[in-house]
Amino acid sequence: MARHYYLTRSGRLRRKDNTLCFEPSGEMEQKTQEAKKGVIDQLFSLDDTQQSTPDAPAEITDEADEMGDLSFDPGTDSSEETISEQEAAALEEDEDAPIQVAERRVIPIEDVDSIWAFSELELNARVLNFLAQHKVPAHFFNYYGYYSGSFYPREYLNAGYVLVKQVRHYTNRRLRLQIAREFIHSALHNILRNLRYYDARGIDLKTETEGVQEEILRLDEVKDINELMACEGRARSRYYQGFSKILRERAEFTKRVRRPPDNPVNALISFTNGLVYAAALTQIYRTQLNPTISFLHEPGARRFSLALDLAEVFKPILADRLLFKLINNRQIAERDFSQDLNCCYLKESGRQAVLKEWDARLQTTIEHRRLRRKVSYERLIRLECYKLVKHLTSVESYTGFRAWW
Repeated sequence: MARHYYLTRSGRLRRKDNTLCFEPSGEMEQKTQEAKKGVIDQLFSLDDTQQSTPDAPAEITDEADEMGDLSFDPGTDSSEETISEQEAAALEEDEDAPIQVAERRVIPIEDVDSIWAFSELELNARVLNFLAQHKVPAHFFNYYGYYSGSFYPREYLNAGYVLVKQVRHYTNRRLRLQIAREFIHSALHNILRNLRYYDARGIDLKTETEGVQEEILRLDEVKDINELMACEGRARSRYYQGFSKILRERAEFTKRVRRPPDNPVNALISFTNGLVYAAALTQIYRTQLNPTISFLHEPGARRFSLALDLAEVFKPILADRLLFKLINNRQIAERDFSQDLNCCYLKESGRQAVLKEWDARLQTTIEHRRLRRKVSYERLIRLECYKLVKHLTSVESYTGFRAWW
């Protein structure tokens, strides 16, 4: 089964036969220095031999042969080393284990579902073509750990009929509002589940719960997208007011602050929301949907706005519950954050802790009520895409995912 690979250290990603090879920056510099030193030593050795035996060119050639051919062979790729025992052992790891790549590693392309890069990454067109050939998207996050963009391979499940229907539902005000309302209704329902979960465990969240319920009741009266977004904004504001009660470590959090986040909780929200967005985009790529045509968020240049729509539904389940667990179980602490002027962001240690729990959550399974079988959280996003396709093609009306646990 293909897995997600998280590149948490700076380095170089290159193609190696039918695999990908990741080399951290430290090993790259060490290899470069060793190669330079080896060439210099050989040149000095050759120079000493020439000075001692100027009339013996045959002996110089023999000595060079013993040290290795110093000539450049354009048909040989110096990067094509054999796989070491350590790398071979890495290939035999448990298939279900989350993969955080922070050391040199050879990655079979068949084992890769998507790549997530959280540090400086060197790659070339050969690697990108290789990823596109095997339909592997790559998501990139900036220095502060926030989502910056994706390499989206050429779509391989093109369906003109679905595309036409998707455009028609966007251009028709009534049809668009119907889908957008369902996105928000599902998102607020899932927010309500989180509040009720902690309220049942002795935390007084009655005010926040009533505030969200009021906004849910208003949804049926909404006449346009802007009103819908306003309802969602007010509900989330009430929801975020309950964070200070839910979080046990007295985390400083009074309101949601973005661009940039000003404290660890806001930084963690921004980071996990970016993960949900990238996960939604990965699943959209596996369906016939076009990621640039959305219904809740306005389609715009340079972004996959449909992934933003789907992310709204799953943020309370994937991002917020993950945040509560990390902080309340002390799996992440203030030392895992760094403050830079007015910006707070996760350090590498913090990102690794979050990504470990994130991947475990994606692979966590639940008993699906309708399918009557176990389904992973990640698969739920794909199923949401399939439901949307059925709605667009008039097979079945769309009902957004609502958590029952």
